[in-house]
Amino acid sequence: MKWMLIIALILSSTTQYPMQVIAQTQKPAPQKNTNRPKFIPPKLPPGAGTVSGRRTGMGSRDNCPAVTTELTALVPSVKAPTSKEANTSVSEIVGGLTTSSRPTFWFYMPYTNNLSGASAQFTLQDSAGNEVYKNTIALPSQPGVIDITLPSNVASLEIDKTYRWFLKVRCTQQQAASVPIYVEGDIQRVNLTPNIVQQLETATPQQKVTIYVTNGIWFDSINILAQLRSSNEADWQSLLQSVGLGNIATAPFTK
Repeated sequence: MKWMLIIALILSSTTQYPMQVIAQTQKPAPQKNTNRPKFIPPKLPPGAGTVSGRRTGMGSRDNCPAVTTELTALVPSVKAPTSKEANTSVSEIVGGLTTSSRPTFWFYMPYTNNLSGASAQFTLQDSAGNEVYKNTIALPSQPGVIDITLPSNVASLEIDKTYRWFLKVRCTQQQAASVPIYVEGDIQRVNLTPNIVQQLETATPQQKVTIYVTNGIWFDSINILAQLRSSNEADWQSLLQSVGLGNIATAPFTK
């Protein structure tokens, strides 16, 4: 009996030890960061789809050189359903919402200031086609992301009104006979609900981005992440990737 008890103890210890070693050496699988900002587009308003936009310009036109990445507006692009009743076939609605009275617009500019005779122009119009703002934009020293902010001498955007913006690039001084490379889209200023305003009052910049992206406020989201990009590159890239702009997510800011 004594020998049988000893053998049983030996067998028990040898079967438990490997399990203890496995348990101690197993490491938890690395967790992916699921909190990166991903834009959630708002619902299209009634009648959306009657006016189209253009998020990317053509690759080569008007004597402009061929580029690897085209002129691109850093905004969402939503495929709109066609309307048989209105006999429309619009495929792309470009633009977004803002809470700012004088928002900042972001673009990827592939053309540089070493192109002789090249120029760029930004225009903002109201819904009736009246010009609100128009200005020549200096081409950067290298391809990259540029920003255009409405100056203080421009009238504030009115709430719940839609505006149309254009960025046009010409690579020749003969503008009368040239066809520019361009992008265009819409922007609408909106009011936030009291509940969202209250959340923003105590939120950190990263928390504000989360609030904006989940409520479909594009321009405020990208502006905050542009300010934080030097210390938080991953969130900037995540936002652009979430709206199909992964090809520009690593492009540098340029002047």
